[in-house]
Amino acid sequence: MDQPRSSQRYEPQPRDDEPKLAARMREMARQRPRFGYRRIAALLRAEVWRASDTRVFRLWRREGLKVPRKKRKRRRLGHSGNACHRRRALHKDHVWCWDFVFDRTASGSMLKWLSIVDEYTRECLALKVDRSMTSEDVIDTLAELFAMRGVPQNIRSDNGPEFVAVAIRRWLAQVDVEALYIEPGSPWENGFAESFHGRLRDEFLAVEVFESMPSARRLTAAWKEDYNHHRPHGSLGYQTPAQFAARLSSSQAAACAASAPATPTLQQHTRRDEEVPIPQPVPS
Repeated sequence: MDQPRSSQRYEPQPRDDEPKLAARMREMARQRPRFGYRRIAALLRAEVWRASDTRVFRLWRREGLKVPRKKRKRRRLGHSGNACHRRRALHKDHVWCWDFVFDRTASGSMLKWLSIVDEYTRECLALKVDRSMTSEDVIDTLAELFAMRGVPQNIRSDNGPEFVAVAIRRWLAQVDVEALYIEPGSPWENGFAESFHGRLRDEFLAVEVFESMPSARRLTAAWKEDYNHHRPHGSLGYQTPAQFAARLSSSQAAACAASAPATPTLQQHTRRDEEVPIPQPVPS
């Protein structure tokens, strides 16, 4: 095999000072919990211990030591004045709501859905699934939706880190959309999103097995199409959201036509011209 026998039969022999070194290392880690193994190794060498970075790293892992993650302070931007029962949607594209819901694939990998719903028509405007989503991904989804449907006046959400990110708030301010943040710890104030997620989990996530990401995206697109165009919605008089939105648009168009001032048509002009007597030439 052209391999030295020592590489197959060598058994490492721990040094005599290793238990004392590990004990001193644990003591330093308790005193300075934010220090990593490199900084601890430097302090040990300053105390004249034989502690290279590799040796300290091996003991660090064996002892199960690690630097605790810093806890980020959460932004609290919302209040109950932005609740769905206090600032109601009055017409189509007046208030949208958005939120996240989670599930897993058959192999246990995380899946994350972003849903955007029109609170007035109950239409599911967007339902995107991915392994993870950042504020940049949310902005891309909104920009695509704004280009196809138009810009709403308000968008309601909780205080999730993706929604309260500075980039999201700055971008919404640039497109003149007011962000309605609900009271922290009060999901019922974003009731339309919670209701939609209840239907989503009961009728879709609880009955489908997601083998992979392409499978999850294909099934998600099919369910969104069925929800908007085929599933009767109880609060809309058992119309589908697409039917309700279409009838709403037709009624608005009829109301605009009725309120517009009447203008004479070409036939009316012609008829009036025909009624005017044309003078006949006088014979000479």
